[in-house]
Amino acid sequence: MNAVLKRRTIAALLALAVPAFATTVQAWGDIGHRIVAELAFRQLDPSAKAEVERLLKADGDDSLPDVASWPDRLRDNPETKELGKATGPLHYMDFVDGKCHYVPARQCAGGKCVVGGLEKYVAILGDRHKSNAERAEALKFVVHFVGDVHQPLHAGNHDDKGGNDYQVQFDGKGTNLHSVWDSKMLYTRDLKWQAYADRLAAEGQVTLPKPQAPLDNPYAQWAEESCEIVAKHGFYPDSHKVDDAYVARNLPVAETRLREAGKRLADLLNKTLD
Repeated sequence: MNAVLKRRTIAALLALAVPAFATTVQAWGDIGHRIVAELAFRQLDPSAKAEVERLLKADGDDSLPDVASWPDRLRDNPETKELGKATGPLHYMDFVDGKCHYVPARQCAGGKCVVGGLEKYVAILGDRHKSNAERAEALKFVVHFVGDVHQPLHAGNHDDKGGNDYQVQFDGKGTNLHSVWDSKMLYTRDLKWQAYADRLAAEGQVTLPKPQAPLDNPYAQWAEESCEIVAKHGFYPDSHKVDDAYVARNLPVAETRLREAGKRLADLLNKTLD
């Protein structure tokens, strides 16, 4: 099947699949993180937007989407390599007991998980006694970690390094399931990140899942939601092949998670920076 025909086939399957998955609870590679940041920026209150722009300008950055993947690039720079190493455990969380129930001592000992990372950097971002540089750095981590916790495989319940050890065939090539969810599945839309954000924004305000009792930690809830997606039958393709039908079922789920992440990030920044 040539590339054009393949994309048309996926698009047709998606058109059939979207209604069934429109209410499903749904990081990402650079495209996903940029989309989340852009969706959030469009939903910021004027005061929060002004503070975001001020902090970014003070740190020499251009826009929220431009810094959304910054934490993933830290280890590539000798000057920030140690920070990248120290914050590495804060990008994800493992529910390796097969369940999706957050217990801090088990999943986040010492705050070393994405929930702990959000708790730490949201506190720094909201502390007006911190320097602009410290708060700008915290902003970058918050933007990134909100995206990460909404990528299902960043809070999965399998002992396979978030799907990195689960090999699959996608588009006739070998890869792993984490990479498929990070970006490869999103790229089947054939859209640049700006146009993709426009498409998702055009769907209107996303309806967020209600708070889950007895959890009193929203970040933990977001992680549990991701875990529950991973736990669904068929998320891991038994054949180790990601075909058009898999994409048709799961791309709407991924896009819902992007929209939820954008809305939640906006709400979080509005609350923290207002």
